[in-house]
Amino acid sequence: MANTLNVLSHPLVHTELSKLRQASTTAKEFREGIRTISLFLGYEASRTLEQQSFEGTTPVGPFSGTTIKPRIGLTPILRAGLGMTDALLELFPAAPVYHLGLYREKVTLQPVEYYSKLPPSPPIDQVYLLDPLLATGGTACAALTMIIDWGIPVEKIKLLCVLASEEGLKRVQSEFPELELWVAAVDKTLTSEGIISPGLGDTGDRLYNTLTNANPNRRA
Repeated sequence: MANTLNVLSHPLVHTELSKLRQASTTAKEFREGIRTISLFLGYEASRTLEQQSFEGTTPVGPFSGTTIKPRIGLTPILRAGLGMTDALLELFPAAPVYHLGLYREKVTLQPVEYYSKLPPSPPIDQVYLLDPLLATGGTACAALTMIIDWGIPVEKIKLLCVLASEEGLKRVQSEFPELELWVAAVDKTLTSEGIISPGLGDTGDRLYNTLTNANPNRRA
């Protein structure tokens, strides 16, 4: 298996992630933290993007510049992936956004598709798949299958996650060994309910302030 897993190691990322973990963090602070870490992930995941040259003119004289060659598309998994989208749009403001709706069935923990904004054929060359949490890996694998079936090869997909479990990473890497993964941190424990521990709790609820008293740590 190729070593395609990249875990960020940066004091600012560690600090932001520690803020996200705290139960006392407000929804506003949580959104800001997810956005900040997503920017770091986007920057680092883009280091190897192919560039193309062009000739231009400054107010002083001619220059040789570069632009990003591949056409980039963003695919957030609803709804938590929306929290990462604006950060990536700052890096790729012209990128189309293709939403995928998947949720994890509570009993079987299997992914269920309920929405796809993928057009009939891909007008892009590369996809950034966005989901803050990689828990069991089932949802990510389902999304990856949808994108590959759409016509984007796995080598042209980058999966960006704020936090992953070891078990989830093993599953995704086993099914898609050539996939490039970028995560801010990895937690060892995954509960029998498919919850990362200590984790972040339910990222969707924390992003959009829809936590209930029933189980604040549930992940949608």
